[in-house]
Amino acid sequence: MGTTLFCGCSSFSWKCHQQIAPCSFARSSQENGISTAKAVRGSRGNGLVDKEKEESWGMLSRRSLFVSGISLASSAVLGFPGEGLAVVKQGLLAGRIPGLSEPDEQGWRTYRRPDDKSGGHGVGWSPIIPYSFSVPEDWEEVPVSIADLGGTEIDLRFGSSKEGRLFVIVAPVLRFADNLGQNATIEKIGPPEKVINAFGPEVIGENVEGKVLSINTEEHDGRMYYQYELEPPHVLITATAAGNRFYLFSVTGSGLQWKRHYKDLKRIAESFRVV
Repeated sequence: MGTTLFCGCSSFSWKCHQQIAPCSFARSSQENGISTAKAVRGSRGNGLVDKEKEESWGMLSRRSLFVSGISLASSAVLGFPGEGLAVVKQGLLAGRIPGLSEPDEQGWRTYRRPDDKSGGHGVGWSPIIPYSFSVPEDWEEVPVSIADLGGTEIDLRFGSSKEGRLFVIVAPVLRFADNLGQNATIEKIGPPEKVINAFGPEVIGENVEGKVLSINTEEHDGRMYYQYELEPPHVLITATAAGNRFYLFSVTGSGLQWKRHYKDLKRIAESFRVV
């Protein structure tokens, strides 16, 4: 989903480093417990042996319960039926989209990039300034693959099978100019026309000439945002800059989605803020 939008993102590509957290597993063995008892038997009296056996078997029982707990959680993830498993499964899924609020009265949720979310552009870069946006309740986060043509600069994807999809690009401003400092603004990068001509092709995969239906500028809390509507394909883009990074927020949908849910898609696009 969304391959057409990203086929032109090669100039956003960046060397990607994947860090895999090492996993360690506690190993329990009945044999270890028995060998301990045997070792004691050779040097202690029978009473001490019995006590040592009881302690060893007690440890094994507790470890067995621990392993059973792991099996229970694993079964829940795999979707095995069971009332108790459903509770575990619900708990695991509940926290898989950090930063997403509960629905408001209109059924909309606000996503705010967590402060401790991984991502960045290497040593020497400041943490990414968080951003936020709002989506209807049925929109969900879509995993960002390391195979994405945008590399590590595609920071986030969201989508809805009914309404459309979106992505966020966070790119170093040094990719575009070397004199913007550590407090860049979208105005320093260029006027709205220059920005869309430069970055529009990275979104739609082709020149944007003749495809820009509208250009708007809005200021919120002292920060300027450029807003664009392109057609074809149907795309809404919001762009800004903060710190030493350029932010591009793209919202799109199929022809039918655009026709049926344009109002919601536009609301999503206009909700984007760097906070």
